[in-house]
Amino acid sequence: MSVGRAAFHPFALAQRGILAGRLLFMVFALLIAQFFRLQVIEHSRYRLKSESNRLRPIPLPAPRGVILDRRGRVIAENVPGYSVLLLAYHADSLDRMLAQLQPLIGLDSEQIRTILARHRAAPYEPTLVVKDAPFDLVSRLEERRSMLPGLVIQTEPKRAYPDSTAVAHLVGYVGEVTEAELATPAYSERRPGAIVGKTGLEREYEDSLQGSDGERFVEVDALGRVVREEGAAALPTVSGRDLHTTIDLDLQRYIDSIWPRKFRGAMIAMEPTTGAILALYSYPAYNPNDFVGGISRETWAALNDDPIKPLLNRAIGTRYPPGSTFKLATALMALKRGLVRFDTHMAVPCRGFYQFGNRAFHCWDPRGHGSLDLIGAIANSCDVYFYQLGIRIGVANFIESGSALGFHNLTGVDLPGEIPSSFPVTSDYYDRIYGKGRWTHSAIPLNLAIGQGENAQTLINMVRFYATLGNGGHPPTPYIVEAQRPAPPAIDLPDTMFAGLRNALFMVVEKGTAHGSRIASIQMGGKTGTAQNMHGANHGWFIGFAPYDKPKIVIGGIMEFGGHGTAVAPLVSKAIARYLLGPDSAIDHSTRPLFRLPEDSVLPPPVDTMLMPPRRDTGIAKRPIAGGTH
Repeated sequence: MSVGRAAFHPFALAQRGILAGRLLFMVFALLIAQFFRLQVIEHSRYRLKSESNRLRPIPLPAPRGVILDRRGRVIAENVPGYSVLLLAYHADSLDRMLAQLQPLIGLDSEQIRTILARHRAAPYEPTLVVKDAPFDLVSRLEERRSMLPGLVIQTEPKRAYPDSTAVAHLVGYVGEVTEAELATPAYSERRPGAIVGKTGLEREYEDSLQGSDGERFVEVDALGRVVREEGAAALPTVSGRDLHTTIDLDLQRYIDSIWPRKFRGAMIAMEPTTGAILALYSYPAYNPNDFVGGISRETWAALNDDPIKPLLNRAIGTRYPPGSTFKLATALMALKRGLVRFDTHMAVPCRGFYQFGNRAFHCWDPRGHGSLDLIGAIANSCDVYFYQLGIRIGVANFIESGSALGFHNLTGVDLPGEIPSSFPVTSDYYDRIYGKGRWTHSAIPLNLAIGQGENAQTLINMVRFYATLGNGGHPPTPYIVEAQRPAPPAIDLPDTMFAGLRNALFMVVEKGTAHGSRIASIQMGGKTGTAQNMHGANHGWFIGFAPYDKPKIVIGGIMEFGGHGTAVAPLVSKAIARYLLGPDSAIDHSTRPLFRLPEDSVLPPPVDTMLMPPRRDTGIAKRPIAGGTH
């Protein structure tokens, strides 16, 4: 039999059939085993993977906590808003989607780069395209949804500030978390595109105000196109904690309404005994609502480049020479050291100037005040009296006492951006400026005594000092929600001394430099200040409290280039009357401020109000020094 015929022999065919059957059995057995493994043993794993490919998670931003004043009125709230997001597997597909949206949204190249960066940071989450989208845009997108695969339009809360500029520097604003912030431990758990507090209370209490984001799902096909939206959220949102502040919104609004728009400055109202802040106002301001949903580059550039610096919080973030408001600190230092009593007269009466060596230091009133005691010197803000008082105290003692009173410290207010006041910590400062041993008999204590020289204070620090005078020597820690640190130690001085200083401040308003701001129905104490300014017109101060014997409120104001403290005093007294007498108190001051800039005057742009390094005192000046503040 030939080989070819043997291959087709029935026995050979049967053998090959058995082998093929065994092979098929093994293949089917393997397929059945694999099917059993996939469908039974690892069913849960692959079902989850299938679901994760079919369903895409959509984060649900949690509503931020509402910020309220002391009576529960809204300072910052949440209102409904819309966000536009895109689901895309790859950056290329996202590019194509953005090209389709371009005619409707009008994205520029910088915005597109930001969107692509968000996608790279979280490629498996929907990418935010438009935050706080207007309703007409949402309507146009909904009409074209069938042509826009991957489009997700989501309703979510957005921040709103009903009082806008009136509360701007107090409440701050919110914005999208930056890449630099995401890299820090504080924001490590936040997702790209999350909204966080940037300044003010929004930033200070971010941990409390932020809630816990939720999550829902949308069903997509193999190309990532949205098929349908699932029903209930898989993980509900948890709102942030509401923030109850010490702010009196009526007072805050009133201060905003009376502040002259021609002048820059700030005003702070505080409870003297507790340190609770009732109002904190800075002008010029910005509208925090402009930042909701992302501020435009044009608006941001305008705010940053504006020479009047509307983003600067002048209440806590700027230093000014305190002028004559500091004379109460000088008096307190002298009383504490037993250098004067309230009935003490100085050896040289005021004749309009004080001769110190070959230099004449002027009083603000060229006519002079004659011989005064301490109360009369405070009431009339006599510079000549305080020149001599500064000499009695001496530079070393002045620095030691000023440091003990906290004139170079932070107050600890619970707001970001506070800067420390500037005051020499030790006499080494003058050794570096003038040379060791060369300043002992210089004019340093004369300038320090009237709030000039190497002394620049924040408004909040001066308000705290006057609160200390009002409450009998207990420096409060200013706060808006809760104090961030313990209060400084009390000033060791008899109550009669503080009562005498309050009486002197009462005389300032009744008969002295602030008489034009007197309110008949309120016994108010306070002090004007005119801070000499090398960059233009003088800065005006006034800090007052009422009732003067047992103050319930202390308010301080600073007006840049205001010319004189009497320009600020009427504003402060009106605010005090508003708080103590209510909204029906119609206060009309018959006496206008003593110094006013002409209506057509142009204010110089603001500068760093830290004093420039003092000029070396050569002791050879021959002409009188134009000095004096009140």
